[in-house]
Amino acid sequence: MARYVHSMIRVLDEARSVEFYDRCFGLTVAERLDFPDFTLVYLSGGESEVELELTVNKGRAEPYDLGDGYGHVAFTVDDVDAEHARIAGLGYAPRKLVDFAPGGEVIARFFFIADPDGYQIEVIQRGGRYK
Repeated sequence: MARYVHSMIRVLDEARSVEFYDRCFGLTVAERLDFPDFTLVYLSGGESEVELELTVNKGRAEPYDLGDGYGHVAFTVDDVDAEHARIAGLGYAPRKLVDFAPGGEVIARFFFIADPDGYQIEVIQRGGRYK
């Protein structure tokens, strides 16, 4: 059976991205592999074995075109309100908290934030299907 191990995104500034993911989500560098044309940085946290791979292509200065196919990655937290306030207090700009209730009953409480390269991240209150 296959096992999901990581997702990869391309970033312009390694230090800025590593700092963002550490400060906002507690992801730290598990491994860094440096090659002549690019660097791979694997970030991991204590609650999951899945990693986020940052690819830094050397010599690239212009932002990546994220296109219209990328959606978002998601993290769950114990207290989405506190996490929203904490991330805002760090000087980042999380968007407003949303109570998602398509049938009248709240099935998810979340907010979005963009990382330094514009990738969208959903932060969801733990509960129900969002463990």
